[in-house]
Amino acid sequence: MELCYTVPLEAEGQRLGLFLRTCGVTAGLIKSVKHEGNGFFADGIPLHTNQPVHAGQRITFALPPEQPTSVAPQPIPISIAYEDEFAVVLDKPAGLAVHPTLNYPDHTLANGWIYYLQSQGKSGVFRPVNRIDKNTSGLVLCAQNAFSAPLLAANAQKCYLAIVQGSLPLGNGRIEAPIGRRGDSIIGRCVTQQGKYSLTEYTVLAAGSQHSLLACVPRTGRTHQIRVHMSYIGHPLAGDTLYGGSDEIISRHALHCGVLRFVHPLTRNMIRVSSPLPPDMQALAEREHLQDGWQLAQL
Repeated sequence: MELCYTVPLEAEGQRLGLFLRTCGVTAGLIKSVKHEGNGFFADGIPLHTNQPVHAGQRITFALPPEQPTSVAPQPIPISIAYEDEFAVVLDKPAGLAVHPTLNYPDHTLANGWIYYLQSQGKSGVFRPVNRIDKNTSGLVLCAQNAFSAPLLAANAQKCYLAIVQGSLPLGNGRIEAPIGRRGDSIIGRCVTQQGKYSLTEYTVLAAGSQHSLLACVPRTGRTHQIRVHMSYIGHPLAGDTLYGGSDEIISRHALHCGVLRFVHPLTRNMIRVSSPLPPDMQALAEREHLQDGWQLAQL
C-alpha cells in the first residue's frame, strides 16, 4: 500500500521527518520505511528525512511488507462489522478469546482472522486495538497495517451495554474509584486505594425490579473495569460470578461492546460502528422488560 501527502503552505521548509510526524506517521514506521522499504519520494524523486519539503509537493511512500505471523489460520467463523484498507471491526461472540494465550493457544478470533485473510488471497497480521474478555461479546477494532495501529489506538471510544443486578434510577452516573489486584489473584481485581485511577461513566437506559440495562463508557482502561466498578456500587453484572453476580439466568457476565467510534487514520472522519445485544443478553432484557425505551442509534 502506498500513502500520499500533499505538503501545505504552513509546512514549507520543514524537514521531511518532522512533516511526516505531523501527519501521524510514527518514528518507528519512518525508520522501517527507510531501512526495510523503498524510502520516501517527493513528486517521484527520492527524498531523505533530513531534507526539506516544499509546499505543493506530493510525498509518497509504500508501507513495508508485513512480517510473517505466528498465528495459525483456523476456520473459525468471524463477523465483520466494518472493513477497509486501514481498519476492521470484528463482532466477537462470547466464549471466544481475542488472541492466543497460554490458556487459549488457538481457536481464537486471531486464528479466524488469519484464516479469513488467506481465504481472500491476502496476507497480514492480527492487530487488535482494543481487547475484550473471552466472555465479553461485541466489537473489536483492529488495525490493518502498522501505519493505522497507533492512530486508531489514540482515539478509539467504546460504549458497552451491561445488564446489572438490581434496580437503578434512570439517568447518568459516574464511578471514580482506583482499581488494583485483588490480593494475590492473577485474574481478580478490586477497588483499592493502592490501585490505579479509574473512571467509568454510565447511563441507565432501562430499569426493572430485578435488573437494569446500562450504557457504560470506561474513561480509563483497567482490567475488568466495568465489572469491578459495578460490583463496587452494589450492582454486579448478571452472570458475573467472579464479582458477586448470579449465573442462574445467564451463564456469562452480561457485557457487550455495542458501539465503537474512531477517527479514520487517513480521512480523519469519525466512524461509528454498532452491534445489537447478542441473543443471551437480549433474552434477559426481554425477560426483565428492559428492551423498550432506548435505541442503539442514540448511543
